[in-house]
Amino acid sequence: MMGIIGLIFVFGMVFGGYMLHGGSMGVIFASLPTELMVIFGGAIGALIVGNTADTIKATAKGVRQVFIGPKWTEQDFTDMLSLLFTLTKMIKSKGILAIEVHIENPQESDIFQRYPRILEDHFATDFIADTLRMLSMNLDDPHQVFDTMESQLDKHHHEKLRPQEALQTMADGLPAIGIVAAVLGVINTMQSVTEPPEVLGGMIGSALVGTFLGVFLAYTIVGPFAVRLKSIIDEEHQFYVIIRDVLVAHLKGNAPQVSVEIGRGNVPTDLQPSFFELEEALNAATE
Repeated sequence: MMGIIGLIFVFGMVFGGYMLHGGSMGVIFASLPTELMVIFGGAIGALIVGNTADTIKATAKGVRQVFIGPKWTEQDFTDMLSLLFTLTKMIKSKGILAIEVHIENPQESDIFQRYPRILEDHFATDFIADTLRMLSMNLDDPHQVFDTMESQLDKHHHEKLRPQEALQTMADGLPAIGIVAAVLGVINTMQSVTEPPEVLGGMIGSALVGTFLGVFLAYTIVGPFAVRLKSIIDEEHQFYVIIRDVLVAHLKGNAPQVSVEIGRGNVPTDLQPSFFELEEALNAATE
């Protein structure tokens, strides 16, 4: 919603101010189809050349995500902490082998099935299961486990950032492509140098629309989209960071309640359940 409001505000202020200053939208509308063809066509072509098919698909999904926001909600963070509490409590009371059936096939686990949104996220599910599987193989040094989990997190985050980097590269290139469109317009104008001044003026105005569109699209649309997408990816990444924090806290010998409280403290403030909300959820998880 905020993305739509922002776009409406941008277009209203920029073009409203232009018209209030006496500008005519006729020149812009007349030039828009061909200028957008050159500018966006060049930018999208460069995107295709510089990225894999998977990154291009992820970039398209990323643009959509700018409007819908991060996928994790406050309830998802609460569910994730409840899941980790249940697993670590079982390890504390019954030993690591007690959870083997749950981590070997999470899709069939009655514990994981309580939290379908987490189960749908393959990285989150595998991240938890693979880490606990390492513990079952006697890798119980908190520092080693932290380093291993951090390496996985870095790899995953780097891969998730590729669409954002592609968008940012596009934003960086749009002003230059706008200049290309303007130069092509000037070339076209020079071929008609014998035309009357009013005709030449219109042709030069059309050429300058290319420069305007390149800068406008870069700094008010594509660039902000890239910034917003990065913030969304970073916020979603925090979900996985908390999984690491809870499991490492467990390895350091903390009680399950303490481990999940450490994780709760790192939940983004606007999504953070209160102490009592989490306590109520943990009690429900163990009933």
